Amino acid sequence: MIDVVIAGAGPNGLMLACELALAGARPLVLERLPEPVDEQRANGLVGQVIPMLDRRGLYERLTEPGAVPEPSPAFVFGAFPLDLHDLPANSLHTLLMPQRFIEAMLADRAAELGVEVRRGHEVIGLTQDERSVRIGIRDREPVEAAFLVGADGGHSAVRKLAGIGFPGVTTDDSVSYTGHVSVDPELIDADGGLTVPGFGVVPPFQHLRTERGLFTWAPFPDDDPKISTVEWGRPAEGEASFEELRAGARRVLGADVPVAPPTGTGPRLLRRLFGGNTRIAERYRAGRVFLLGDAAHVHSAIGGPGLNMGLQDAVNLGWKLAAAVRGQAPEGLLDTYESERAPVARRVAMHTQAQSLLTRPGADVTALRELFGELLAEPATRQHLADLLSGADIRYDMGPATGPLVGRWAPDVPGLRELTRTARPLLLDPTGALDAGPWAARVDTVTVPELDTALLLRPDCYVAWQGTTDEGLHAALGAWFGTA
Repeated sequence: MIDVVIAGAGPNGLMLACELALAGARPLVLERLPEPVDEQRANGLVGQVIPMLDRRGLYERLTEPGAVPEPSPAFVFGAFPLDLHDLPANSLHTLLMPQRFIEAMLADRAAELGVEVRRGHEVIGLTQDERSVRIGIRDREPVEAAFLVGADGGHSAVRKLAGIGFPGVTTDDSVSYTGHVSVDPELIDADGGLTVPGFGVVPPFQHLRTERGLFTWAPFPDDDPKISTVEWGRPAEGEASFEELRAGARRVLGADVPVAPPTGTGPRLLRRLFGGNTRIAERYRAGRVFLLGDAAHVHSAIGGPGLNMGLQDAVNLGWKLAAAVRGQAPEGLLDTYESERAPVARRVAMHTQAQSLLTRPGADVTALRELFGELLAEPATRQHLADLLSGADIRYDMGPATGPLVGRWAPDVPGLRELTRTARPLLLDPTGALDAGPWAARVDTVTVPELDTALLLRPDCYVAWQGTTDEGLHAALGAWFGTA
């Protein structure tokens, strides 16, 4: 019997497969499509997922050997530029990278770890009992697994087959166009801004709001640039075309945008979307079936939180499922996946809805923006937003454990990015005197003299215990890593 079947070979499913393989479980990935999708989807990564990939040794695979992620000096929130350079603890990382490259890197890593990916395998049914899940596959023999994870997107077949509702809000009053373009280099200034005659300079990678809509200019490196528009109150009719993309930009800016069809090689994006959805699964688990990424939550793409949240879902769930497969999961461990990650989805839904509201036209929104702009002058406000967008404000409820770091993302300490590549639990001991006792085979103990307090880190890099003596240590080890 297979340990875990993952439906979906996108970035989230592949990340989960890697985490399971690192933890000693045997995953099988089933993908409906016969080949990887080459179209443009997400444009990069934002938030804590970037240092998390670094802690698995994957960041430099997307950049260059030896590269270390650095916080971004600026970002955007609700079509406001967000200056982060003066924050004492900037937590927001960004990486411009088309999703297809991230997916290809994770596929390579999964192959290195021995993960089997079966393409052209569409999940069409499931039945489960207390022992296993039997998974039906179109025109193929069913497979049996201890667990099934739906990482198959917003229209998840696994979620529907498991009978899990997907409540939320659908809006249908907006239309957006996004497409690759080409531009005369003389119209691009030294900072990457686009000069639009009759309007002015449009800064790069910012949402520019006018009283007629939203415009974005994105000059991606090593690719043709993209422009995007969002308008409200326009009819949902006609076909997507380059002429409509330009016309939308003209309506939003009130001036003709000097762009032409793209000339580069590779996938060319021209997309039109009507409305949007904000939905969160009513449950993340139904028996032995779990939901991951867009299968569990969809929301506006503003600010790019999707891959950040989905990949961290995978890192949270992977070690817990592997412990269950090994028979080492303490009671209730699998339920903590939903109790920890669902509140994060609700928080992302909240701030993406708030950002979308701030970008809409209208005198009332303009007044709200004037007030919000005054608040952004305060460093505390910008720190709050940076932590919100990155996920650095997440704190899991670790039960009776105490201490200011318990439940939070592990702080950077010397050597941590190398120690966490194996995805094993870590006991970081400043004294060298602590003993994991009967859990020594499951937890790596490392002496780190630079620390002021000992830290017990879960494989997803959240702090499960801290202390200066061993008081409470064995209780925390048992609570998270099972009976010794």
